[in-house]
Amino acid sequence: MRNEFVEELCYLAKNDKDIILITGDLGFGVLNKFWDLYPKQFINSGICEQAMTSFASGMAVEGKTVFTYSIGNFPTLRCLEQVRNDICYTKANIKIVSIGTGFAYGTHGISHHTTEDIAIMRALPEMRIFSPCDPVEAVVATREAYEHKGPCYIRLGKGGEPTLNKSSVLSCKEAILLKDGKKTAILATGSIVGEALLSAEHLQKSNIDCAVYSFPMIKPIDISSVNYILNKYEYIFTLEEHTIIGGFGSTIAEIAAQNTNSSQVIRLGINDTFCSEVGSQAYLRSFCGIDAEHITKRIVDRVKSK
Repeated sequence: MRNEFVEELCYLAKNDKDIILITGDLGFGVLNKFWDLYPKQFINSGICEQAMTSFASGMAVEGKTVFTYSIGNFPTLRCLEQVRNDICYTKANIKIVSIGTGFAYGTHGISHHTTEDIAIMRALPEMRIFSPCDPVEAVVATREAYEHKGPCYIRLGKGGEPTLNKSSVLSCKEAILLKDGKKTAILATGSIVGEALLSAEHLQKSNIDCAVYSFPMIKPIDISSVNYILNKYEYIFTLEEHTIIGGFGSTIAEIAAQNTNSSQVIRLGINDTFCSEVGSQAYLRSFCGIDAEHITKRIVDRVKSK
């Protein structure tokens, strides 16, 4: 996803000299193409995300479209006050790009786990949140964030994510049906959508035909599609590589609470605790019960209990 982000940003910067990319002293080898093509539009702020964010805000005031770039929680949680006051309050035209969300940097430990960012960024006024599941959605998310004149947050995987969308994506503003199904549906966001699709395959063995929807944009969310899904399916599961408190699942549950015809929403995510384990993304997903095997068991147990 991050490679496609850079490719799209290079394309956009070709026709817009006001695009500025600021990195927090990382991304070398990934950002080199942009750096080489547009050296006057690239800044390395060093490992000082608070200063990077305030600096970006000043540039936005002068008419620049600024993309800040760093690992997971560093351009968000480490400098939350600056994001709130300097970006959101002023409606600055800044796009915060987090790389390796969820457990993508799982071997680095809790300091690099990005599992609370949706809840925190979603609470900030004026902030739009993009959470693509694959390179196809990442390109569209980058373009739509650029076109929106205001604060945006783009959550991207670390790299190497498979292409899950088999057809072109016209917009991230609408829910995307990746697999059709009956009675049961998984609504997911981010790179963990791949686990939802794998789980849907496993569920076929239990005669459960499960639909899978990707939500590449979380705020504002596609309310009309959510209500359609809530009314269509008997069993609704949300899936995110994020705490179940305040994130994507909470967003869906909030809409369901106002839908009198809605089925019950069951949230699948990380429990309200820090993951003290260190390991690969696949290992940590399994440890926290959000890999395809655990998802499948939860859904089978729920559907077959009736």
